[in-house]
Amino acid sequence: MLEALADYRRLGRYGFTPPGHRQGRGVDARVLDVIGRDAFASDVLAAPGLDDRLSQGGYLAHAEELMADAVGAQRTYFSTCGSSLSVKAAMMAVAGGCDGGLLVARDCHKSIVAGLIFSGVVPRWITPRWDTERHFTHPPSPEQVRRAWEKYPDAAGALVVSPSPYGTCADIEGIARVCHERGKPLIVDEAWGAHLPFHPDLPTWAMDAGADVCVVSVHKMGAGFEQGSVFHLQGDLVDPVRLRHCADLLMTTSPNVLVYTALDGWRRQMVQRGREIFDSALRTARQARTELDRIPGIDVMEEDLLGVEASHDLDRLQVLMDISESGVSGYEADAWLRNHRRIDLGLSDHRRLLATLSFADDAETVETLVAAMNDWRAQARPSDTPRKIHVPEPDELLLETAMLPRDAFFGSTEMVPIGKAAGRIAAEQLTPYPPGIPAVIPGERLGEGVLDYLRTGHDHGMNLPDASDPELEQIRVVAG
Repeated sequence: MLEALADYRRLGRYGFTPPGHRQGRGVDARVLDVIGRDAFASDVLAAPGLDDRLSQGGYLAHAEELMADAVGAQRTYFSTCGSSLSVKAAMMAVAGGCDGGLLVARDCHKSIVAGLIFSGVVPRWITPRWDTERHFTHPPSPEQVRRAWEKYPDAAGALVVSPSPYGTCADIEGIARVCHERGKPLIVDEAWGAHLPFHPDLPTWAMDAGADVCVVSVHKMGAGFEQGSVFHLQGDLVDPVRLRHCADLLMTTSPNVLVYTALDGWRRQMVQRGREIFDSALRTARQARTELDRIPGIDVMEEDLLGVEASHDLDRLQVLMDISESGVSGYEADAWLRNHRRIDLGLSDHRRLLATLSFADDAETVETLVAAMNDWRAQARPSDTPRKIHVPEPDELLLETAMLPRDAFFGSTEMVPIGKAAGRIAAEQLTPYPPGIPAVIPGERLGEGVLDYLRTGHDHGMNLPDASDPELEQIRVVAG
């Protein structure tokens, strides 16, 4: 893809086709001052443009073959619509039209819930593991997946998220073995795992652990543009033609060549220098974790995330800090760091902050992070009138599924005051973002514990971008 784009620009090709800006010729100078002319010069039509109208150059197909070879998959597909598209395509390919539904880990991303709504697939929830002391969930174990299969033997397959947004990882090999004993495929939403195939000291990549379909956001932990995603396939449990067709149903017909070329460039960079690059990245992460853990009142979580009742492995580039000792919530600390030190963190919750390091970080960026955290800690004081976020017990978080997500979302709905919503069936997602794990899914019966969590969290700075009422005074529920 990179070579094809270089040739396109070298030959001075010109298209009487979209995009209408004509390689930047028509773009307002004020826009070019910010974005730059080169970005527009590379924003060309995929076909007919970069390739001919029949795609006879095969640039995209060859780039996908090279990516599959780089990571050891049988087939790879590029997506310019993020892993949100890729995971929906995988769900539809595996479980679309299957009455038995799909086993889905309940700590899934909101894009998976969107896939359930689009497809009408019945979710068969796998309960995550709870750390009640730290108010934290871990990916499900192979035994939990086995129990789900025993309860729902007619499900079409299973879907788990690993690594989680916190960097914790499931035992993919064990889960894949449980699925394959039944001849059923395993989909892994590995959106946070673009780097995993390229260094032995990182958690095991899903394809190496036996997953059938693996969805990866290259823009998260790799060098892709936002929305750059790939999904990989191996084995004979998922029809590759059906998977491609499902992706085509969801894919834009105007893919962004910039996104494609960045995916291709990331693949080449990793094949040539991946081991060396992540040797350095892991050293940088060790430095960051050590220095941050020395700050009084900051606990860099590691060993307490691992173990028999916890997660199977941990991506140490995800630096999770428990700041509960400070008496300040993660939401408040996040806002202070952005407003006073121009630092944005990947995630905050009621008691934690997450700094996501990448292969591009180094001693200088770590020093900036550590200095900012030291400055925050030096001034952090609990409020004289602290607002407390209600954190439910696990049984309060496990809501009853009373309707299919699709039926609840598309059915007749009404808005009710949040104080009167308990017992009603939700018709919308309510998702603290990040990390993007829904607290409420359409079709679930609302409980007081979850409503109190969302209400107090919202008052404390929790972001709920998909709520119909941004002030969370009302909730959308199934009518009647």
